[in-house]
Amino acid sequence: MSLDAIKQVTEAEEASRQRKLEAVQAAKRLVADAERAGQAQLEAARAEAEAKVKAMMAEAEADAADKAQLIRADTGRDCQALKATAETRLEKAAELIVRKVVDIR
Repeated sequence: MSLDAIKQVTEAEEASRQRKLEAVQAAKRLVADAERAGQAQLEAARAEAEAKVKAMMAEAEADAADKAQLIRADTGRDCQALKATAETRLEKAAELIVRKVVDIR
């Protein structure tokens, strides 16, 4: 083999190694870029999910507060009705107690 041929083979091998090195570096950059993009999408999805959860919790708390207010109002009305019923029966109960104590028939 002539010196020129050896030189060409050596240059071709060096060029091949250089292209291979560049390809490996390009692949590593692509992988790193893909990972960064994936992390960014993951963070965006996580932030969106957290915002939705906060909104849902706020809505649920507001609904619960409204229902609690309705229950308090219903309970207050029931209490007033029971109190009114008890007051109407108080006089009869007092008469019954007096009759039992005094033994009036």
